[in-house]
Amino acid sequence: MRKTIRWGIGAVGLVVVGAFAATALEADPEGPPVGACARIEGTAKAPRYLALDCSSDRATVKVAKVVEEGGECPTGGAPYSTYVGPATLCLIPNFVVGGCYRQDRKTGLRKVDCTTAGSIRVAKASKDPVNCGDDRALSYPEPAVTFCLSRPA
Repeated sequence: MRKTIRWGIGAVGLVVVGAFAATALEADPEGPPVGACARIEGTAKAPRYLALDCSSDRATVKVAKVVEEGGECPTGGAPYSTYVGPATLCLIPNFVVGGCYRQDRKTGLRKVDCTTAGSIRVAKASKDPVNCGDDRALSYPEPAVTFCLSRPA
């Protein structure tokens, strides 16, 4: 299970990096603000960045931090998906507690019905330290958040 979950989340990073390289900073040299959500559409060769409201089921990534040119995303937790340009955008999944997600070739990660084969469910999300028990913990240091991921029952 852990290998599959890591692969799915890692795929988000690959698609997101390509998408930002192609489109995100063209309109705004500083890029989207912290907390902005988006969905990456298209293919790895021709991705499209689509800014969305974070409450949308289609919004799959969130800007966690913007660091100055040459800066790096925080360490000490799960790796961020990043784009390095005039600023470095540190991205995390836009998970919703109770929501289920699955790896998607076009978007990296997408929200799905919890009966979908191969999906993961977000059991908990906390800004404070949390024990995920048998679930897989996915933690980011900034902003401090831990997601507890499990297979849907």
